[in-house]
Amino acid sequence: MTQNSKTGAAFIVGGTIAGAGVSATVGEMGLAGGFGAVGIGTTPVVGAGAVVGAAAYGVFKAIAEGDAAAFGAMGIGAVGGAGVYSVVGGMGLVAPKVGLAFGIGAVPMAGVGAVVGLAAYGITKLLDGSEFSETPAQLFERMEERVLKMDYYSSAVMELEAFLSGEDLNQKFAALEVEDELQALKAELKKKSEFVTPKSSSGNIEPEIKSLTRQLPESWRCVRTLKGHLAAVNAIALSPDGTTLVSASDDRQVNLWSLKTGKWLYTFSGQAEAVLSVAISPDGQQIASGSVDRKISTWQMDTIKFIQTLFYLNSPYSHNGFVNSVAYSPDGKILVSGSADKTIRIWGRYTRTVKRTLNGHSDAVLSVAISPDGTTLASGSVDKTIRLWDLKTWQQRCILTEHLAAVNTVAISLDSQTLISGSTDTTIKLWNLHTGELLSTLVGHSTAVLSVAISPDRKTVASASRDGTIKLWNLHTGKLLQTISGCSPVAFSPDGKTLISGGNGGSIKIWSQIQSLNNLTLDTVLSGEWWEILGVNQIDDANFVKLTYRRLARLYHPDVNTCANAKASMQAINQAYKEFQQQLNTENYINFDK
Repeated sequence: MTQNSKTGAAFIVGGTIAGAGVSATVGEMGLAGGFGAVGIGTTPVVGAGAVVGAAAYGVFKAIAEGDAAAFGAMGIGAVGGAGVYSVVGGMGLVAPKVGLAFGIGAVPMAGVGAVVGLAAYGITKLLDGSEFSETPAQLFERMEERVLKMDYYSSAVMELEAFLSGEDLNQKFAALEVEDELQALKAELKKKSEFVTPKSSSGNIEPEIKSLTRQLPESWRCVRTLKGHLAAVNAIALSPDGTTLVSASDDRQVNLWSLKTGKWLYTFSGQAEAVLSVAISPDGQQIASGSVDRKISTWQMDTIKFIQTLFYLNSPYSHNGFVNSVAYSPDGKILVSGSADKTIRIWGRYTRTVKRTLNGHSDAVLSVAISPDGTTLASGSVDKTIRLWDLKTWQQRCILTEHLAAVNTVAISLDSQTLISGSTDTTIKLWNLHTGELLSTLVGHSTAVLSVAISPDRKTVASASRDGTIKLWNLHTGKLLQTISGCSPVAFSPDGKTLISGGNGGSIKIWSQIQSLNNLTLDTVLSGEWWEILGVNQIDDANFVKLTYRRLARLYHPDVNTCANAKASMQAINQAYKEFQQQLNTENYINFDK
């Protein structure tokens, strides 16, 4: 490298370090204008410092060589800056930590353009004096990688300094909330919307268009991951008292868990193929499961003993196809099963014999649900229809045909008023259970919706999709509340404070509401992989993961949370974030000697 190249590099490095210093002093900033609003983190400020350094080198070279081209570069840059102002309009810069707020008009924008022009001139002169035949784009790419590495280091230093200095946490996080507000404003102005399409103006559900952004307010987060199955989990059921969880898996097992401690209690074995469905009787004494082997098996909960397999008449099977869904009636007297053989069968719980077979679907029955008042049975099928059956007369009451593909899942609200369905057409539909009227359609998933659940208070709908996400919706407005990382199936606990879902590799995720986390039991401590503990996706943006970490720190830090588990959970959160940073540094590592 020539002496000129070393001098130019020194200017740019000096600007970069100055930018990092400014970011450390000023803290988080935000830029708002007619285009929306966006937070400005360490990386943009450091990058701006590098640009200023390059511009300073341009001035140095222009004076030393008397090169008039520098003035031309400034002029072009100034015209460009003014052009940006004419398109974008006025802007404002805010920095809550230092109480800074001022507007940016046409003149400052032209000045910024002139600096950028000088920076371009300086980089050109730097390349002219370099022994490397590197294009400006290549140089900037290389610089960007180094700036990113500096950002990770700077972020870690600032976070460590804040904790060691005993800085008031409430004040710190109050400043961070400005970034949340800026992100929300940006999302609103961009109109990135997921919408609810109303079928009718009647009904007690008010559909409306809602904006969507990845930075939706967090109300649910994963507090525990249960690992025990050797293959995908297909179904889950909770005992009426909310203490016990039962799961069915492709590994041919039905597992019994303590929901309070997350401990595995027992494994029910015996089914020859993958177990597709499971249910617990209303008195919490019996478990029923349906399998690919076409059989329904039952077990006694208190004695953990196998009861028997239900056989259809003289057949060695319960159905002539896969048993996709099972459900007990509210009084516990009957068990209903839906099968790939296109039929629904009604079984006596105590007689263990078939009482009736319901025919009507023209293809496999994928899901069955009984209303809490015991009057209606709903069934969803590959034939794209939902059928409602009267449990007193056993007659088919109506057929719902609005879905464009297989109906994979159905659920009924606790007040027996609303039916929810999820389909391969990627939509979730809300129906009036009594009239069959379509109330609204929730759109947001990118692939098939495989499972839906309704909270006991009838306020929230959870939907799980093949796209690897679970979405939480406001049942009454259709507003998307949160998107979390998880798989089918989904189910709410009887008190509505816990959500259970499938996870990756045969795991089960336990989610709790943010407002109830301070009252967690002594046995509940955050666990799982780093992304599960932080409640993010592995591919999420680094800034989003950082923001999530800070939110969790605000929630769990022992200085603000008196829960007995706060310290242990905070340690788990710190370790998870450390693992994330190590992964990030590995992915972005650059050998500075190159």
